[in-house]
Amino acid sequence: MTDMPSGQQSAAHRVLALLRWIEQFRYIKFGIVGASGTVVNLAMLHLGHEYIFYAIESADKKPYFSLALAIAVATVNNFTWNRLWTWSDRVKAHANAGAHKVSSSPHLLQEFGQYATASGFGSALQYGLTLLLSGSMDYRLANIVAIVIASVSNFLANDKWTFKRR
Repeated sequence: MTDMPSGQQSAAHRVLALLRWIEQFRYIKFGIVGASGTVVNLAMLHLGHEYIFYAIESADKKPYFSLALAIAVATVNNFTWNRLWTWSDRVKAHANAGAHKVSSSPHLLQEFGQYATASGFGSALQYGLTLLLSGSMDYRLANIVAIVIASVSNFLANDKWTFKRR
């Protein structure tokens, strides 16, 4: 940045400062991860309902099995990115405190278990709302509505339990 004129340097510094400031807001990071999980969820839901489970979930039937598959795959996606980015400071602080190595398998499995449990209420809410709403709208739109509603409980549960301050 030293080769830039001072006005451009100032603007670049302000943009970098703004990005650092935004990164402090964990819920925004959680929302970005959730958006990626929504894409994963919708892709798996569509593939499951239209192809994998089509014989038992034809277009006129509710997506019971594909919805369960979609939620499971999206949960793994979201856990991975939330651990690596949203709550990485707490994961690293816990590892630096000497409790576990960041990559230790038993700790990772325990953490995933906590994440899945903490997200369980939101997953159940998402599952039930999607099935309920899919009677009156496209199952993919119903799933998006359900995901948005369930996301708040998922954030709170994981912030207070899975990735709590230690």
